[in-house]
Amino acid sequence: MSGAQTTGADRVQRQLDVGLLPETALDAATAFMALYLEPARALLAEPATTALVIVLPPAPYDHRDWRLALARDLAREATPRRVNVVAGRPGEALAATLRFLADAPGVTGQYLVCHDIARAHERASQA
Repeated sequence: MSGAQTTGADRVQRQLDVGLLPETALDAATAFMALYLEPARALLAEPATTALVIVLPPAPYDHRDWRLALARDLAREATPRRVNVVAGRPGEALAATLRFLADAPGVTGQYLVCHDIARAHERASQA
């Protein structure tokens, strides 16, 4: 469910991978808060943790508000630790975003959406 990435100067970025969530935004937010908020706080409480990235599955635009609020409010609560929320499927776009965040000590409270360009081109060619 979680992993750790060691970055420069003993910074440790933890990762919380969230599985499937309900389709509707309200139900997804409720499920996240019930199932994943406490594990996220537990990772942030670990002494070595300097940052947490919560990786969510892709979702429609109407999920943006609760996801941004999660990133912003949890980052405020966890200061000086960093918290960011990323949405995307496993692939190069997600991996690149995680690498960027690991080396971006000033970035916190953000909701980032990854778009896998290779997958988009593949779908377009099949249409």
